[in-house]
Amino acid sequence: MNNCKRTDYSGLEKIAKQIRRDIIAMITEAKSGHPGGSLSMTDILAVLYFKQMRHNPKNPQWEERDRFILSKGHACSALYACLARAGYFPPEELLTFRKLHTRLQGHPALDKGLPGIENTSGALGQGLSFACGIALSGRLDKKNYRVYCMLGDGELDEGQVWEAVLTASHYKLDNLCAIVDYNGFQLDGKLDEIKNMAPLTAKWQSFGWQTIEIDGHNYNEIDNAFEQAKKIRGFPTAIIAHTIKGKGVSFIEGDNQWHGKAPTKEQAEKATQELL
Repeated sequence: MNNCKRTDYSGLEKIAKQIRRDIIAMITEAKSGHPGGSLSMTDILAVLYFKQMRHNPKNPQWEERDRFILSKGHACSALYACLARAGYFPPEELLTFRKLHTRLQGHPALDKGLPGIENTSGALGQGLSFACGIALSGRLDKKNYRVYCMLGDGELDEGQVWEAVLTASHYKLDNLCAIVDYNGFQLDGKLDEIKNMAPLTAKWQSFGWQTIEIDGHNYNEIDNAFEQAKKIRGFPTAIIAHTIKGKGVSFIEGDNQWHGKAPTKEQAEKATQELL
């Protein structure tokens, strides 16, 4: 864990609570979605979009913008809520999530025209390869934007992830930062019982990445990790973020039955009260 400068993150905490309320409302309204893994990465998204990344909601295609690639696309409710609260589209549209003809599909989709979306996702394991391509393109075009790619820990079972890890190291993509939402669960259960990834940090290091290990709900550690990553030269950076699946809602936290389960209206009201 890093021990760098400290600052006031109360504003980010307030934003993250709002995003979590949005996640619960969206999934409850749709009667489907993935609350566990969306809630676990919310704090990281809040720091990225409201402090770290260069982006412009009024000009989503700004060439100098930093890019965020969501590889664990099933957790898109968190990204949609973040984009709405950042000003990319009206928050009222969030309640169209997963409905017929919506721009807010169950996975991000470029062809739906939702501003702020950088990639179409579907099968897990593809996002980091896509991020490598964008990072290489930025280098060739002499752009200084950064590329951030969020992966799930269960997603690391996919072989394509490790091909991309090798590619990024080979090309010394120091404008690329991968973030692993390390909440310890995947669809079918605990990570260490299905395909143990430990020691995860050492694995990324052995593939030639600089690594930073953090508490993924500690704003100071999240913020400082991104600051450190910006200063690294000649290597891609992996942030291994230890998180809690379902973070912020007591009856969802650490309970893997909420991987892909929607709350009832009564449960949503309880969750919302906890997030005020």
